[in-house]
Amino acid sequence: MKEMQLKYGCNPNQVPSRVYQKNGELPFEVLGGRPGYINLLDAFNGWQLVSELKKATGLPAATSFKHVSPAGAAVGLPLTDTLKKIYFVDDVELTPMANAYARARGADRMSSFGDFIALSDECDKATALLIKKEVSDGIIAPSYSDEALEILKAKKNGNYCILKIDPSYKPDPIECKEVFGITFEQGRNELPVNNDLLADIVTDNKDMPESAKRDLLISLITLKYTQSNSVCYVKDGQAIGIGAGQQSRIHCTRLAGNKADIWWLRQAPQVLNLQFVDGIRRADRDNTIDVYISDDYEDVLKDGVWQTLFKVKPEPFTKEEQKEWLKKNSDVALGSDAFFPFGDNIERAYKSGVKYIAQPGGSVRDDNVIETCNKYNMAMSFTKIRLFHH
Repeated sequence: MKEMQLKYGCNPNQVPSRVYQKNGELPFEVLGGRPGYINLLDAFNGWQLVSELKKATGLPAATSFKHVSPAGAAVGLPLTDTLKKIYFVDDVELTPMANAYARARGADRMSSFGDFIALSDECDKATALLIKKEVSDGIIAPSYSDEALEILKAKKNGNYCILKIDPSYKPDPIECKEVFGITFEQGRNELPVNNDLLADIVTDNKDMPESAKRDLLISLITLKYTQSNSVCYVKDGQAIGIGAGQQSRIHCTRLAGNKADIWWLRQAPQVLNLQFVDGIRRADRDNTIDVYISDDYEDVLKDGVWQTLFKVKPEPFTKEEQKEWLKKNSDVALGSDAFFPFGDNIERAYKSGVKYIAQPGGSVRDDNVIETCNKYNMAMSFTKIRLFHH
């Protein structure tokens, strides 16, 4: 198949719409549903991301994409009992591929609502069963087990989008796109993201263990397919906060840091012990948790409201308690797609437990950024490579 007609482009008024190959066949098959324009943008960016994660780490990888940026990305490390609980997978069998998707989906569940999934390896039954429970638009993977395909084909009344990518496909080294009738052309960003980028440690603290290097690589590869400006916080093999598409570096550092904080707060005993009413919808439960740990927590504790959500009225999770819990987060890795212009980014990152940083360097205030890292005994590498993505 050289061409596929689409219902419309980014918006319903943008017709006609299609995808096609100038030379050769399209490198994917549609096994279920009907992909849209944005679905395919998410699918192809997501596939590149997980392929690179697998190559860099040797582990199966997954990503949860929304509007051409990842909401989550992870490799298939085993989950702790706490992570199983906050990802709501403590009652199911998990394979390495299912672990990767549970992590990718679970880190920022609100942003992942209605995601497009990419898997580096075959989608197995365990992973398909996780996807079955979630609100999702579609998936791309190199293959599917028979059981997994049967499960996914039944999703959304048979309309769930299922794409099978040819893993051997290699795109042309030159890529083009049109904006305002004008064709842009550039070489594809084929930069290999590996430990070589982390060799130049510019801080007093030179200690960067292998687990930190792995997490920094995950961060940088995630940033390679995230709309810029962007930073990415990673811990234990998964992105825990991605701040995409901000005009200011400090704004994306704050946005991603806030997401990382929410991820950590969800592991606090006050949240783990919430007793939801039976039958509450997954999205309502997730939204309630976010409100409970926000400044609007009183909204869910009002009489007439909490009874519809909880079996037992929870105690408030106070700001003082939250601050104390956030201090316990540590050993977080942070990548940035361009240099940090000021030390304020480091100050904000420290509040979310960051200890390891990878960024290009090259700011006129690099000395200030390094000094701020030294103040908190952080280890920071200058990669000397920018990773803008647009």
